[in-house]
Amino acid sequence: MLYLPDRIADFLAVFPTILTVDAARYAIAAGALVMALRLAPAGWTAARRLQSRQASHADRRREIGCSLLTITIFALNGYGVHLGAGHGLFTIMPGLAIGEVIPAAATLVLMIVAHDAYFYWTHRAMHHPRLFRFFHRTHHRSHTPTPWAAYAFDWPEAVVQAVFLPLFLLFVPVHGVVLFVFLTHMILRNVMGHAGVELFPRGWVRSRWLGWITATVHHDQHHATARWNYGLYFRWWDRMMGTEHPDYVHAFERATGQQHKITETRDGAAIEKA
Repeated sequence: MLYLPDRIADFLAVFPTILTVDAARYAIAAGALVMALRLAPAGWTAARRLQSRQASHADRRREIGCSLLTITIFALNGYGVHLGAGHGLFTIMPGLAIGEVIPAAATLVLMIVAHDAYFYWTHRAMHHPRLFRFFHRTHHRSHTPTPWAAYAFDWPEAVVQAVFLPLFLLFVPVHGVVLFVFLTHMILRNVMGHAGVELFPRGWVRSRWLGWITATVHHDQHHATARWNYGLYFRWWDRMMGTEHPDYVHAFERATGQQHKITETRDGAAIEKA
């Protein structure tokens, strides 16, 4: 049993490392995508841009500032997981033997599927009028999101999103490698959903094998409308619950050049642009 001075020493030894890793994960994922979009051919990004409005420098500063608070909350949650593992509440296994690869991969799939369900229902709940202002309004200040918006949460939403990990670990033992891959996948898919440019290839949404995975426009429509498309990785909850945007497939195809893009003039007349 650790006494208070020992607990403080443990916190000072462990928490800064967790905080640094969480901050680096966010900064590398969002920063790499921002840089990739800047280096991509201008014609490609212009053709695939999902909104005519451009995010401002003030938007990006706000997104980064809010994300720093979220990262701190995630790191505190990570320290709580560290304590729980140390007291036998959670099982996080080191290493990964050859014979454990298949069970570990199955655990990773289960974790991603469970997180998608958790995200859908908590996200949809936070859109309830009585909860939205307290939990979710800050995130929706990014009407035209950038990759920096991935963690731009109100602190109560950050807590809700952080809690998934210890809840899952209460019931399922996880290898440390699986935990690392899951957290990496989570931030990568998160920044991709906020890219503002369609990143997925033509034909994706109608593919029998891949169409159930959300493209960038899926979450962008959610930001643009403040409704529809509550899922994170997959489309199935939105489709089952009738909350997928009616124009999702066509919006994707317009963004990838499979349909003419429709713009509306001031007098309400629609014109087609190739």
